[in-house]
Amino acid sequence: MTTKETDENNAESHENERLEANIEKMEQLSKRLVTVLNHKREVPEALQGPSQALYMKAASVYFAEMMENPTKMIEQQAGYWGQTLKHYVEAQYQLAQGKLEAPEDPTPSDRRFSNPLWETHPYFNYVKQQYMMNSCAVQEAMTGIEGLEPSDKKRLDFFGQQILDMFSPTNFLATNPDALSRAVETEGQSLVDGLENLVSDLEANQGELQVTLADKDAFTVGENLATTPGKVVFRNRLFELIQYTPTTEQVHETPLVIFPPWINKFYILDLKAQNSFVKWVVEQGYTLFVVSWVNPDTSYADVSLDDYVTDGFMTAISEVKTICDVDQVNVIGYCIAGTTLSMTLALMKKRGDTSVKSATFFTTMTDFSDQGEVGVFLDDDFVDGIEQEALRTGLLDSFFMQRTFSFLRAKDLIYGPAIKSYMMGQAPPAFDLLYWNGDSTNLPARMAVQYLRGLCQGNQFADGGIEICGETLHLSDVDVPLFAIACETDHIAAWTSSYRGVQQMGSNNKTFVMSESGHIAGIVNPPSKKKYGHYTNTDLNADSTDWQNAAMRHDGSWWPRWEGWLSQISGAKQAARAPNASNDPALGDAPGTYVLKGSTS
Repeated sequence: MTTKETDENNAESHENERLEANIEKMEQLSKRLVTVLNHKREVPEALQGPSQALYMKAASVYFAEMMENPTKMIEQQAGYWGQTLKHYVEAQYQLAQGKLEAPEDPTPSDRRFSNPLWETHPYFNYVKQQYMMNSCAVQEAMTGIEGLEPSDKKRLDFFGQQILDMFSPTNFLATNPDALSRAVETEGQSLVDGLENLVSDLEANQGELQVTLADKDAFTVGENLATTPGKVVFRNRLFELIQYTPTTEQVHETPLVIFPPWINKFYILDLKAQNSFVKWVVEQGYTLFVVSWVNPDTSYADVSLDDYVTDGFMTAISEVKTICDVDQVNVIGYCIAGTTLSMTLALMKKRGDTSVKSATFFTTMTDFSDQGEVGVFLDDDFVDGIEQEALRTGLLDSFFMQRTFSFLRAKDLIYGPAIKSYMMGQAPPAFDLLYWNGDSTNLPARMAVQYLRGLCQGNQFADGGIEICGETLHLSDVDVPLFAIACETDHIAAWTSSYRGVQQMGSNNKTFVMSESGHIAGIVNPPSKKKYGHYTNTDLNADSTDWQNAAMRHDGSWWPRWEGWLSQISGAKQAARAPNASNDPALGDAPGTYVLKGSTS
């Protein structure tokens, strides 16, 4: 036997072994798939999508319009069928001429179809053009519906687009050239790896599909995330208080306390050294404290917003005053923590408590009259379902919050990652921000319902007053000097809503800044990156449109601008305060223990 024949036999033997191994693996994965689907968690129907009433309203209005103005519908249908038939004839003509190429493609560009085969290959281009024409027809039909309430129209457009996005040909193996090419290149290994990824994600989420966005083995909180040195100096049932080790010889007299949201975890502000807001603030010469909220389990069912205000915010402020031996502190509230901080400040005014010298708000909504993009999930059909589930289990499981926010950016957070993971067989990237995004938290049942009903739906804080700790609080009660940062493309807390809330606050010293980018990137925007700019305008009496039109754009991060403002009201410099300078022993090193607790209920 020749050397060439021996090599060929060895290669064939290796391929057969690989095929047998993959077949065995597929059998094992199929068994795991059946098992996990047989034990799938029960998700209430109310949380699976909008109620049928929305679609019934839309259908009734559509057919009423059709009866009153049949010409409009006929024109739409004729235009759609004309386009479709024309494209079919053009594609057939190209093939009849023996040309294996696509006809002219007038459809708009779409980054989902970036592979050149979508433009050049007759099969893939035909599928793409038909999908784009179908999508356009449906969008025109939805846009043309008149007579719906604005909120219903907004929800119809959103959920209609969700359906269109779901049926994109990129989401199916047989019509995805990238996935098919990858399968050929890897001799099918990508499909085996993709099934492994799919089954693993289903097992991790009790049979519900939730795509893993980041490599979970690439990061460890306290080792390569949340590594700014500090000590846990206080702990109660709701939070751990972290005091960070100074890196300057002197610090401002007035300490700073950061209240991050308790949806997800505090280390969004302390990811890596290069983009850590926490590290940067310490380097500017401040005694910095950060609240690390507990990830609640079912034993926290009765914890309310009142508890977060008193046992959370007010307790943290009191502890910092005692530790630093000062009468006042500066505070920051991020997202829901900014909302609750504003209510805390209103309560403190009612009680004559002047412990807060100034407040900074990151992407904070206090006026919910316009709920922004997330408002499509805040109608009674969803909120009723959330309330029933929360009261049944004692908490709002992090699964529901994470899934909701993902659908607000479905192309980027669901379909795109799913294609790479399940059809291309790729491992998720080692991306710190996406890792944090997946490290989600539960919410106590009572607090979640109170927040959704009283604030999101009732807008009580801005309209009439909200009852907290026996007091009726109003947005106008917030009268400390304040600095607010909103983000231009924020899909969770629309900048216009943040701006409107700041306008109603009672302070005579207000600064409002609009950062470029979104809810996270607009805040976690270190000066060293020189990435996103920001806008300023001192006229806070103008409506949001006029404010934006007259605003001045500045290159780079807003961080230095904010720090310049804060330094003016933080007192003289003094010797740096080390954590645990008092006689009380530290409870542990930063980042503490609460941040390590998973979201499993």
